Amino acid sequence: MRIYWTKIKKIIEETPEVKTYLLDCPEDFTWEEGSHTHFALEGFNAGDKPNKSLVRHMSISTLPDENAIGITTRIREKCSEFKAILRNLEVGNEVALFKTHSNVPLKREDKNIYLLSSGVGLATFRPLVLEYFERATNVNQIHSLNIDSSKEFLFTNLFKSTPDKKFTARFVDNRKDYYEAVRNLAADKNGLFYVVGSDAFVVQNIEVLREQDIKPEQIILDKREKELPKFFSSNVSI
Repeated sequence: MRIYWTKIKKIIEETPEVKTYLLDCPEDFTWEEGSHTHFALEGFNAGDKPNKSLVRHMSISTLPDENAIGITTRIREKCSEFKAILRNLEVGNEVALFKTHSNVPLKREDKNIYLLSSGVGLATFRPLVLEYFERATNVNQIHSLNIDSSKEFLFTNLFKSTPDKKFTARFVDNRKDYYEAVRNLAADKNGLFYVVGSDAFVVQNIEVLREQDIKPEQIILDKREKELPKFFSSNVSI
């Protein structure tokens, strides 16, 4: 396993609780839209065994042509040790990346794509939308639906309806409106539904989509293949 050490080049305050850390791109580090990585803080591998409390599984919120690796995350006042350390890091501090992989690349199957996300989960979809804007080949259209009870919506300069690019975006701040919208979107029985958020959020979305006769193969999750069965099990409890 190769560990890439790199430096923070810029910190963007997206909202009072959400920051994007832009990292220098190490030589030979590659990724595609929808990628996630293991993001580790200094000292995580100092002992005989890795300190897992200093490692988090994070989505990359940028594309390679932006010349920076973006990590977007929510840091609340009361937070974990990892987030507390991260909050105090500055430009120039080092972090590590390893085991980078994409479970949710943009599928080009001549279908409508629906991006369903909760809160900062939208960061996973930012590169997919950018990739679609750069090359829309074999994608009919994209609709993004995001729920965030804080009402501090992310990336609103990108996630805005753009009819000429066949892209629509909607933000809601409550579950009732959100799931009503999901049911309406599921009227498209041939669409592809990407879902990103907490495990509980993912399970609830799958239940709603399955009730609307959306097939499991139409539902794309940011999960390893071996993890998928537990989310699609009829008696799942997360």
